[in-house]
Amino acid sequence: MHSAYENGGVVLLFSWTFWVLASIVLHELAHGWAAIANGDRTPRELGHMTVNPVVHMGWMSLLFFAIAGIAWGMMPTNPARYRHERRGRVLVAAAGPAMNLALALVTLTAAGAWTWAVASQRIAPAEHVVANVTIFLWIGGFLNLVLAAFNLLPVPPLDGSNILAGASPALDRFFSNPAVRMYGLIVMLVLFFRVVDMPLQRTMREAANDYAGWVATKLGDVAGRGPGDPDGANN
Repeated sequence: MHSAYENGGVVLLFSWTFWVLASIVLHELAHGWAAIANGDRTPRELGHMTVNPVVHMGWMSLLFFAIAGIAWGMMPTNPARYRHERRGRVLVAAAGPAMNLALALVTLTAAGAWTWAVASQRIAPAEHVVANVTIFLWIGGFLNLVLAAFNLLPVPPLDGSNILAGASPALDRFFSNPAVRMYGLIVMLVLFFRVVDMPLQRTMREAANDYAGWVATKLGDVAGRGPGDPDGANN
């Protein structure tokens, strides 16, 4: 948090904080919505269908986020109550990363549209507004791409392992082994600091830039075509 403030000031700090909290809360709510849709009312019964980040993350997670930039969330569900237990486990586990991917697409599409609108002078906000909105939208897209990719790794307790466990009884037994879960937690922490902190962030940063740039270019192409001229040949 201190590094975010030092590198980007209040706007970067606010954007990073907002999107971490919002992304984790919506990720967990997506798990809850999918569980309820599959017949499990546990998230609602335990009061977790709320936008309150304390309910989903807890004070310990929020403290770690403030100190070390690490945060996590939890959505209680009961697979035994799913209409179709194995298929339900896959769908509920996949719902969280799917939410992050959807958030990334929305925010990066908005970032590309914003860039195009400013560059084409369709709008003319002040320079600091241009920069602040760009940072806010880009952080939202980049962070959610990282969260989606990281959570899909097949390492317990991440969603990727739960998806595989729901799809395969053999993998379910493997991931349910207490030793595998214990070492999985260690592997997850190593991956977080060695992979997420460098290679994964770099890859997702490039993907975010490429997609937002593609949106801006496509909007420019569409806007540059004349009426009744889908190929722009009369321009």
